Amino acid sequence: MIRVKNLQKIYGHGATAVIALKGIDMQVNSGEFIAIMGRSGSGKSTLLHLLGLLDRPDSGEIYIDDVDVLKLNEPQRAGFRLEKLGYIFQEYSLLGELTILENVYLPAMCSGIRDSGDFRKRAEEILYNVGLEARLNHYPHETSGGEQQRVAIGRALINRPRILFADEPTASLDAASAKVVLDLFKKLNRELGQTIVMVTHEQEDKKYADRVIWLSDGRIGMESVTSP
Repeated sequence: MIRVKNLQKIYGHGATAVIALKGIDMQVNSGEFIAIMGRSGSGKSTLLHLLGLLDRPDSGEIYIDDVDVLKLNEPQRAGFRLEKLGYIFQEYSLLGELTILENVYLPAMCSGIRDSGDFRKRAEEILYNVGLEARLNHYPHETSGGEQQRVAIGRALINRPRILFADEPTASLDAASAKVVLDLFKKLNRELGQTIVMVTHEQEDKKYADRVIWLSDGRIGMESVTSP
């Protein structure tokens, strides 16, 4: 699914350069739920952005589904992201002028699906699965933070991504809303076999993952299997 070798990322130049990642080797298997953890500044979000093709490393290799993604040009990278990868961030980034349903099916429209009935039906099914079937025609400002994050999850799933990347998805939520989101992740992982790579600093979150990758000062410190 994902194979990474000697991944390095440097910000800045010369004496002010900061080495964010210092030779990362790792693998994520199909259907795994991975949590990437570590202290602030350990390189967690940098690693996620590189794996999700949102940034480029300074050196190293990244293969996703046996594709050498670092050799893709920008249009190819954009197409690969749209077709195979889904993203959830701490900021929900919903469009306030669109309904919940429209926010979810927007990426399907961008991917070139011409049949509006098809992507609307798919969006309705996803919103049902995330427990928002009663909110289809509401606008983001009419929903809670936890509901907005579930809308963001639905939007990330609309193109049926092979891998779902989540960067601190519960950081802005209260404990109850965070549990709803993490339970949903686990349901997607167990019932649909969805591969999930999640960055989190919350110790409570790791119990949801199959495996934890610990980062320390830009390196993998240790890996441990956690109980689902």
